[in-house]
Amino acid sequence: MILRARQHTIEFPRRPLVMGIVNINDDSFCGDGTLDPAAALAQAEQQLHDGADIIDIGAESARTNREAISVDEEIDRLRPFLARWPELKARFNSPLLSINTWRSDVIAAVLPHGGDLINDISGLPDAFNAKLCAEHNAGLLIMHSVGQPKVPHTHVRHEDIMAALDHFFEQRITMAESVGLPHENIILDPGIDFAKQRDDNLTIYRELEKLHRFERPILLPVSRKTVIGDVLGVPALERDPGTIACIAAGMTRGAQIFRVHNVRAAALTVQMLWALR
Repeated sequence: MILRARQHTIEFPRRPLVMGIVNINDDSFCGDGTLDPAAALAQAEQQLHDGADIIDIGAESARTNREAISVDEEIDRLRPFLARWPELKARFNSPLLSINTWRSDVIAAVLPHGGDLINDISGLPDAFNAKLCAEHNAGLLIMHSVGQPKVPHTHVRHEDIMAALDHFFEQRITMAESVGLPHENIILDPGIDFAKQRDDNLTIYRELEKLHRFERPILLPVSRKTVIGDVLGVPALERDPGTIACIAAGMTRGAQIFRVHNVRAAALTVQMLWALR
């Protein structure tokens, strides 16, 4: 299986990739965001030192108890980082840059200035974002969700979450490919905690292998998730042990990418588990 994202070509099976989270905002649920581009770049540099293969930058928190920022503000937060990313990238072993955004106007404005992947949490309700990625040969990470981002969906119930994911991804992959996005440019994200209940999330971890039929890399956003807090009864900043457990479960069932805050712990865990495979 091959993943393509602009000039990058990654062939699986291989050691899973670690995606580090850099929040260019002031309302991250973990309190690690910053509006200072230099500080955001320093965070990215440290994560690359710690073993990140991908840096995922986002200018707007996905938290539903915060108002959405404007398109212009989101673009203004991203551009300084993008302008300086090539200097940082040149010092490491060709890491990928992922841009965490779902609004087409933002994607159209920033992709010409860089970024290998678009991490789209919108659930791809239409083909616009896929078409933009196709035009730039960028990768597209399609996350499962229900309804518009920044709106709570805690009421959603799934009779069979794996059947829902299967139907969703079949539709979205077909739609993305219909506007010219190659199959090799797509990554799937089951959307842990998004429009799901505790048992839905746990079922995804247990039955992740069912998604391999799409022959696309699977990203698990494991880091400090609400489901970990639900199971362990601990606040966000105490969820790294639970995050490591979710990485172990994900690797056992074939996940290829893990999105995390604590990059060093995740990278060392992945390295050890890969040696033990």
